[in-house]
Amino acid sequence: MASTSSSTLLLSIPSSSSLRPRHGLTLPTIRPPATAFLGVTKFPNSVIVGGEPKPTHNHHRFPLHLLFNSFPGGGGLPRAGSSSLGDAEAGDGDGDGDGEDEDSPLVGEDAAAFDLVKQKISSWVYFAGILGTVLFVLDVAWLDNSTGYGKPFIDAVSGLSDSPEVVMLILIVIFATVHSGLASLRDTGEKLIGERAYRVLFAGISLPLAVSTVVYFINHRYDGQQLWQLQNIPGLHQFLWLSSFISFFFLYPSTFNLLEVAAVDKPKMHLWETGIIRITRHPQGDCDLVRNRGLCLFLEKMMVGQVIWCIAHTIWIGNSVAVAASLGLIGHHLFGVWNGDRRLAIRYGENFEAVKRRTSVVPFAAILDGRHKLPKDYYKEFIRLPYLAITAMTLGAYLAHPLMQAGSYGLHW
Repeated sequence: MASTSSSTLLLSIPSSSSLRPRHGLTLPTIRPPATAFLGVTKFPNSVIVGGEPKPTHNHHRFPLHLLFNSFPGGGGLPRAGSSSLGDAEAGDGDGDGDGEDEDSPLVGEDAAAFDLVKQKISSWVYFAGILGTVLFVLDVAWLDNSTGYGKPFIDAVSGLSDSPEVVMLILIVIFATVHSGLASLRDTGEKLIGERAYRVLFAGISLPLAVSTVVYFINHRYDGQQLWQLQNIPGLHQFLWLSSFISFFFLYPSTFNLLEVAAVDKPKMHLWETGIIRITRHPQGDCDLVRNRGLCLFLEKMMVGQVIWCIAHTIWIGNSVAVAASLGLIGHHLFGVWNGDRRLAIRYGENFEAVKRRTSVVPFAAILDGRHKLPKDYYKEFIRLPYLAITAMTLGAYLAHPLMQAGSYGLHW
């Protein structure tokens, strides 16, 4: 009874002497719990203060761990054989295959994870130094028309045709060939010269080609033949702007590993399985350049994000150069879907096949056909510092469009 006093509780517990059997066997002494003398019950996750239980958790605080920890619940990276995030990964227990049960554990990594506690100031100082050095070398060796090779390269490609559409396609083909070719040779190259050295080689070749392609597109995007003019339609600009904004949330999760981008941390080939990967799977091969440079988001998005970006800009510009650029970029990313899946299958084997079975390239396809079930707290996988940074950078890039255009025009490429 709740009103029972401590003395009553003591009397209700028999002494060890009264329980001693006649045959010489000794029973263990029964001791009452310490909280019984206080007349209260101690509940889990509580402490006794002044004779009353007090909860130890403050449920009104903002869950900052969602921004900085690897998992929404504060755990580390998933391991092969471990359970997954949320209710979906825990399995629905009915064996009908519409959820992820014990037979299909999470084998990939948690996307967009950022653990603030594990960050080292020295690593970010190195990153800033490396980034500054790369930009300086890029300016001197490629962008500066008096010392760099960027303008001679553009002039050489432009000399192949008088058509800006053809030149645009040639630039994309050159970039795509080097990009996908070096990505395919990554395993062999890393064995020969190491991960960091291969990252530097990859970036040193890919970055100038990517910048050249972007600059040429900016300078010649209104050349060619005008196919349609829809810019006067009310609300179209806002709709296309929103589409382009959303496309940057389809960045491959490896983009967020800035310390690997700069080779401060040893570069790795990751197998992601949470976050944006739940909606659409994107191949690693299409994103090696992303992780090697961290610049020119024009060419960085996953296949789906790139398609969204290309369609939005082509509708707005409405000419043959925009169509040529979009066809080239989409074609390159479609090849990246095949090439990336091939490379991940070689690297991760059955683990990748498990991820492939419960994800899809077409957005939401695996969710709609029941191969993947989103956890109830799926939104927490996007309430993280990398996605807040992407939001700020995307808005900043839009506001900086005049500066980007002025810089490109000044190169006269």
